[in-house]
Amino acid sequence: MFTGIVETRGTLEQKIEVGGDCRLVIHTGELSLASCRTGDSISVSGACLTMLDPEPNRFTADVSQETLACTTLGRVDEGGHVNLELAMGLDDRMGGHLVTGHVDGKARLLSRVEDARAERYEFEAPHELARYIARKGSACLDGVSLTVNEVDGDRFSVCLIPHTMEITTLGQLQPGDEVNLEVDLIARYLERLTAPEFRDDGPADNE
Repeated sequence: MFTGIVETRGTLEQKIEVGGDCRLVIHTGELSLASCRTGDSISVSGACLTMLDPEPNRFTADVSQETLACTTLGRVDEGGHVNLELAMGLDDRMGGHLVTGHVDGKARLLSRVEDARAERYEFEAPHELARYIARKGSACLDGVSLTVNEVDGDRFSVCLIPHTMEITTLGQLQPGDEVNLEVDLIARYLERLTAPEFRDDGPADNE
């Protein structure tokens, strides 16, 4: 589980094809992995990956074809940057919102407009995911927890402050680029709980 508060930008050092899948070697920069071990989870631009043989500032991760198809990780070239966040502990502060690292789909950036010192980004979500995005709700884009400002059909906008644009990859985006999108987990559970097949509208029969 993650919070969507990115800790640093990592650098993709190597992308290796292994048995039809892909193996990534990522340098974590200032983010120390000294307390990590093989099997620990890490969010890489919003996708939960399993660390293999972590070193103090480097780790390897295997990425399946399914993950490559559902996320933007396959498009990151060697030397490119990714957003990194270590899995949260039970005693950590919840700074963003509950993020699983299970990417739901990809959203496309339509525009970015200056808004004082910040910038307003407008995205288009896949139609089947748009119903989970609500004004003043949360969305996770490339691993970054953001508040949704406005919603219009399949389109939604978020506001990025200078700090977010500086420490994450979102500041490098241009219109037409895609990002990994994870919708609010609570919205998915609410939909399931209110589905007709699980609804009990009648009184309980205690006789």
